[in-house]
Amino acid sequence: MARLRLRRATAERPRRRLAGLFRARLTTPTGLLLRRHAPRALLTALFAAAFTVQAVGALLPHLPLLLVATVASVAAEGALHRWQRGMVTVLAKSHADLTVRHVLRDLLLVFGLLRLGEQNRETVYAPLVAGLLAFYALHCAIQALSVLVRRTRTLPVVTRNIDASALRLSTAPPVLLRRPGHRLLVFGLPSTAGLLATVATDDLRCAALGIALSLGLAVMGLFDLLVRLLPSRRPVGEQEAVDWFDAWLAEYRPTIGLYFSGGASSAYQANMWLEPLAQLEGRPLIVLRERFMVQKIAATDVPIVCLPKVSTLMRLEQSTLQVLVHPSNSGKTSQALRIPTLKHTFVNHGESDKLSSCNPYAKAYDEVWVAGPAARERYALAEVGVEDKDVVEIGRPQLDAVRPYAGPPTGPYVTVLYAPTWEGWDGNPGNTSVIQAGENLVRALLADPGVRLLYKPHPLTGSVDPRAGEADLRIRELVRAANRERTGARPVDDGELARRTKELDALISTDCRSAADQVERMLLQSTPEPGRAEAVARATEAWEEAYWASLPEWEHQVVTDVRPALYACFNRADLLVSDVSSVVSDFLASGKPYAVANTSGLPEETFRETFPTVRAATVLAPDAGGVPGLLAAVRHPEMDELAEARAELKRYLLGPDEPASQVLFSKAARELCAAARRHQVRMAARLASELPGQRHETVAWPATPSV
Repeated sequence: MARLRLRRATAERPRRRLAGLFRARLTTPTGLLLRRHAPRALLTALFAAAFTVQAVGALLPHLPLLLVATVASVAAEGALHRWQRGMVTVLAKSHADLTVRHVLRDLLLVFGLLRLGEQNRETVYAPLVAGLLAFYALHCAIQALSVLVRRTRTLPVVTRNIDASALRLSTAPPVLLRRPGHRLLVFGLPSTAGLLATVATDDLRCAALGIALSLGLAVMGLFDLLVRLLPSRRPVGEQEAVDWFDAWLAEYRPTIGLYFSGGASSAYQANMWLEPLAQLEGRPLIVLRERFMVQKIAATDVPIVCLPKVSTLMRLEQSTLQVLVHPSNSGKTSQALRIPTLKHTFVNHGESDKLSSCNPYAKAYDEVWVAGPAARERYALAEVGVEDKDVVEIGRPQLDAVRPYAGPPTGPYVTVLYAPTWEGWDGNPGNTSVIQAGENLVRALLADPGVRLLYKPHPLTGSVDPRAGEADLRIRELVRAANRERTGARPVDDGELARRTKELDALISTDCRSAADQVERMLLQSTPEPGRAEAVARATEAWEEAYWASLPEWEHQVVTDVRPALYACFNRADLLVSDVSSVVSDFLASGKPYAVANTSGLPEETFRETFPTVRAATVLAPDAGGVPGLLAAVRHPEMDELAEARAELKRYLLGPDEPASQVLFSKAARELCAAARRHQVRMAARLASELPGQRHETVAWPATPSV
């Protein structure tokens, strides 16, 4: 028996070496690119080969080749639309879109029928060809009508948490009528199948039946869209929608709003201010500019309006709105700043020592609200035109969710959160540690058997510098490899996480179909239940507890999903390793130890002087040589020489503990709203005196409620 085991082990060694070598090669940049693009290349090659073989089968003619190639072509088409949507776009740009491919596939079948059949049978197939041509004509007509329907359902105002039933909202057309690719695949499948059956059986009735079914489906789709264009079935026109919006503003009488514009991955910048905004006095409002962003905003009871056009945005001038709070700068921010009746304040989406945290654009705002004295000094030193009198310290209201330090880890593992930032737009090597130090840091942490690593990369990692994306993939593979080497008992799955996930998804869900368009979502999201945001917060907290409980305490994690959020990782971690970013400032609210990677090339003393957030941090060089000492200080608080420095730095960066940040935030909002009202009164009086009887009626602002 022992000899048999030895033989088996000896036989397994070459295979294990080969598998290990294969995995190692796949973690190189070339290997990672191969893993990413190999399926696309394989599917594209299969797709091209199927069309080529189909053409050969039709020309020879060769019945088996024609049948097999056509089936493979249809299957590859479906796989392409299901898993390789990017390749569909590439083919469309090459003028080989789905319509061209479908027409070519059917024409090759018809040509094959002509070649396989008896002589002088062209007249027999003429009705089939005519039916195919009629089907494609209907396909084009449906596409034209779908565009018209989409235009009638594109309103100048998109809302959420607002009763917009007066706009004659209705459900969206079936998704097949709005997506030409899917529609042609489904509607054209009967005709293709019928032609295939005719090729195989030489029975023309199969092709005739298939084409008739395709024509019937197309006619039904055309009728559905025509009905939706009737005046009583489509939403109101643009002017009616704008008039409705003006009436809603007059009824709701908003006082302070959150203004946000950005890309799909930047929604977190607005979401972090939802709860503080909802707790303000008065009537808050969320103003967005991109239609897709309406669904990216997290659960909130605050009314949401999306105003894509500048002309619609300018109607806020005649409303009772007094202040707009801006968590980020964007190209469309300047459009909102043109509204003369409003005061604007910049609150940013995080506090850090980066140059972007004291951008010269900040001087365009009436006030800049910052967390603590550090940001005030940062603007003064940057000399970007922001006057000290316009800087208001409000703390960080979002950090109430971060739990304070409760002592060293009591279990067998130290949980380390590595949360690097992204590479930024300026190419500064000190922005992110992922490229120069990420792998070294992760290897050093994983080398300690008493460490459990949580790796949470920034969502934009690799969006500017491909090297950052490649390094991120290699780090993920290191974490997976480390998990393969660890063993231990896993928690018993009692279904708690599944139950909590279902509960949370049900609360977050808006009961919208996946095929719903903006108008249908407006209809279904018009009247949320009061207190829904609070219920979502409770459900999220319960989900996070169930999530962490479902994982083995020894298992490393790569956290990239929306849940668990960054602050939930803060509460689970004993130590943070990060870069110079707002993550460090926010983590200071916990009082726990943290480290910052120095990839700037600056000496450590200069690095600490340049970036105040590093003053109470352990500075790690790119080689990660200081990791063992850092972990020892976490395990043994008596070795932690930076505890007092962290407490002092917390007050410097985030402001005092008393009064609470939400109190300061509310106070700043009241004062700026009061300033806006005084400004509106002065402007109305001046315009009335300068142009009596001419502009008096058109620019007189409505009476604005106080906050």
